[in-house]
Amino acid sequence: MAFPQQRRVLVVEDDQTIANAVRLRLLAEGFDVRVAGDGEGALAAYAKAEPDLVVLDRLLPGLDGLEVCRRMQAARPVPVLMLTALGEETDVLVGLGVGADDYITKPFSMRELVARIHALLRRVERAGLLAQEETVIRIGEVEINTAERRVFVRGTEAQLTRTEFDLLRRLAERPGQVFERERLLSDIWGFSEAAATRTVDSHIRALRRKLGSEVVRTVHGVGYALVRP
Repeated sequence: MAFPQQRRVLVVEDDQTIANAVRLRLLAEGFDVRVAGDGEGALAAYAKAEPDLVVLDRLLPGLDGLEVCRRMQAARPVPVLMLTALGEETDVLVGLGVGADDYITKPFSMRELVARIHALLRRVERAGLLAQEETVIRIGEVEINTAERRVFVRGTEAQLTRTEFDLLRRLAERPGQVFERERLLSDIWGFSEAAATRTVDSHIRALRRKLGSEVVRTVHGVGYALVRP
């Protein structure tokens, strides 16, 4: 996909072989690529380069990827795709909780990595267009302000990541309707692969943790629906 201007990606990876492979592939895709090999270097590069997106390794020498992500999002929110070699659900949820928008588990294919980067950037552009339309959606005790991208539960603001907000808004467009996991993956992440639907599951669990376990209903073997009040 061609974007109207060259996008800058910061790759944070301490394995030089992986970092170089990712850098070369993204350069071939037309991105302006910067690379950092540790947490402190990542924060310095982030402040200087002001990237449009960050590919961030979960395990780094010094500051780990979770702390780096937390500090980046506090300074200037940006889409973050987290690389992880950890298979446990808890590590994924913690990563999503500090502001990562998506994650991909090592080893990964370059094709999938590039697809997810393009999907994240498309979502940022689409969110900017949608924000021009001021809309407040109320579903029971949940209030979604699409213009300000803010969510309130019983009057208290819930801190959602960019991806969590987009997923909630999609479900809120048709409360009660069951969305297949593959459809949500296509609508929110911009690609559809059966093996990647666990990404949807992880974000649904994060939404339930922040909004309440009763907000989203699971239809086993099919997908998810926002519960009607």
